[in-house]
Amino acid sequence: MKHDATRLGETPINKLILQISLPLMISLLVQSLYNLVDSFFVARLSETALSATSLASPIQMLMIAVSVGTGVGVNSLLSRTLGAKDRAGADKVATTGLVLACLSCILFVIFGLFLTKPFLRMFVSEADTELMEMGSTYLGICTVFSLGIFVATTAERLLQATGRTQLSMWAQISGAVTNCILDPIMIFGLLGFPEMGIAGAAVATVIGQWLAAIIALILNFRLNHDVTISFKGFRLEKETVAGIYKVGAPAMLVSGLGSIQTICINKILIGFSGTAVAFFGLFHKMQSFVQMPVNGLAQGLIPIVGYAYGAGKGSRIREAADQTSKYAAALVSVFTMLFLLFPSAILGVFSAGEQMRSIGIPGLRILCLSFMFMTTSTVIGNIFTGMGNGLVNMISTFLRIGISLVLVILLRGHGSLNVLWAAIPVADACAAVYAIMKWNKAKKEQIPKLTARNKAL
Repeated sequence: MKHDATRLGETPINKLILQISLPLMISLLVQSLYNLVDSFFVARLSETALSATSLASPIQMLMIAVSVGTGVGVNSLLSRTLGAKDRAGADKVATTGLVLACLSCILFVIFGLFLTKPFLRMFVSEADTELMEMGSTYLGICTVFSLGIFVATTAERLLQATGRTQLSMWAQISGAVTNCILDPIMIFGLLGFPEMGIAGAAVATVIGQWLAAIIALILNFRLNHDVTISFKGFRLEKETVAGIYKVGAPAMLVSGLGSIQTICINKILIGFSGTAVAFFGLFHKMQSFVQMPVNGLAQGLIPIVGYAYGAGKGSRIREAADQTSKYAAALVSVFTMLFLLFPSAILGVFSAGEQMRSIGIPGLRILCLSFMFMTTSTVIGNIFTGMGNGLVNMISTFLRIGISLVLVILLRGHGSLNVLWAAIPVADACAAVYAIMKWNKAKKEQIPKLTARNKAL
């Protein structure tokens, strides 16, 4: 029986996309419920509690950026190593990835122990003690016990890189479902548990992340036969670490810039009202819910493109890119129409009051225009990531976030939130144009050379 990694180079592209991307889409969609479910139940505590989770969101985004960046680098390098038939190299990459994941969380543990309140003081006045206490409690728990998210992300990427996305899906779903079940129990004190309030939301999230990590590790050790993880005699090697972060560091910066964007925009929005901050944080979680299935499609390209690139099969790269782009565009069009037509109903799910509705209804209709542009950048960025080039993804994100911040800063004096919201889809459109230009150039130059090289061999 052929290993899953071998199937990456032989299965018809449409079938392969469904085999790899569908489990990723489902698992990431369910995983995005972590923060949405937190918001759903936390909103029932108070708007202050919802604002606290929104202020904590940039640091959570930064943790995801570091963990996903490492995981993307491992995924890309491992796929290309397997495509080149280097089994020993693949084993080394897998083990190195898990070690780096464990080392990555140290800074966030230190942050959680000593820096949560100084960070929140950037946004919260000393007089607002309730918001400060809620924010520091929630953020402190999520950072101090963050090892689970780092290990889970990398272990799941090892499964994805060898084509075992269904196993990765079960690991992610187990954590997300656990979080969804525990949230109301721990927040409101059901089934004999003490009522923990916002701390309960954080504890439920951490437990879900640790469970996903444990399951993903077990699946790798028992069922991932394309790589062998072994720490006996292991040492970090500069070449392998550099190979991981050549792709992983740009991906890390890409996601990390989103955290910086949120921090800066929150700083401006707090001048309007706490409700504006709460709405923007809620939108980010909705946007994540929309983007997660798109990300699943796009991330499915990394092992497919990586294997094809390692094997010198340029035609498979183009075919995979074309089909994935069509699927992603169709999917995000549905979400965009829902946000345009039913913003009030969407906000009602999160117990939005009159003030949030007055901000959120026009806000959702403007902000959702960015979905299609973000999808274009995401798909193309992952194509290049699979080919071992993380710079395109990084630069398009620099453009998206840099332009949006410049526009928000320039337009804040107009006194209208709707003008600020419009800056985001405009910036996303600029980034999408850049990504399309880079992909068109690659189709004319890089991919034909790859195909010619393969024929020459």
